Amino acid sequence: MLEKLLDLDTELFLYLNKLGSSTWDWLWLFITDEFSFVPLYAILLFLIYRKYGVKPLLIMVLVIAAMITFTDQITNLFKDGFMRPRPCRLDSLLDEGMRYIAERCGKYGFFSGHSSNSMAAAVFGGLVLRPYFKNLIFVLLFWSFIVAYSRIYVGVHYPLDIVCGMAFGALAGFGFYKLNKYLLKRFITS
Repeated sequence: MLEKLLDLDTELFLYLNKLGSSTWDWLWLFITDEFSFVPLYAILLFLIYRKYGVKPLLIMVLVIAAMITFTDQITNLFKDGFMRPRPCRLDSLLDEGMRYIAERCGKYGFFSGHSSNSMAAAVFGGLVLRPYFKNLIFVLLFWSFIVAYSRIYVGVHYPLDIVCGMAFGALAGFGFYKLNKYLLKRFITS
C-alpha cells in the first residue's frame, strides 16, 4: 500500500513538475527563495505593531522565532528519520523529463521545510490579525500554497512532502498562536 502511494506521489509530481516552462522559471525561483518572504514578514510585523503595540510585538517576535525554529528543526528530524530522497536526486526521474531548475538539491525531502514554515507563518499571522483583517488569513494561506507548489515546480519535493509539511505547519501555527495568546494574557493584560 505504501509503495502504491509513493508511486502515485511520483506520478503526480512528474505531472505537476512538467507543467512548468522556461518562461516562468524566474518567477518560481523567486517565490521559492527564502529571502522573498522577508517583505511579507515585515508587513505582518508592522501590522502587528500597529494593532497591538510594542510590548505585544516583542512577545510575538519571540514566539514567531520559536515557531520557525520548531518547524525547521522538526522538519529536519523527519527528513533524517524517513530518508526519502528528493526527486532531484533520482536519475530515473530526470530520465522521465523531470524539470530540475533549483540552485541546489538537498539530500532528503520528507517533509518540506518551506511548506511547514510558510504555513505556520500563515496560520499564526492570519489568526493573530483576524480581529482586524478578517480575510487576511485566506491571502496568507494562498501565499503558503504557492510557496509549497514552488517546491514541486523547481524539482525538489514531491506532493506528499508539501502536503505533510503544510499540515504540520498548520498545526504548529495554531499551537504557537495559542501559546502567544497565553503569553499576552499572562504578561500584557494582567
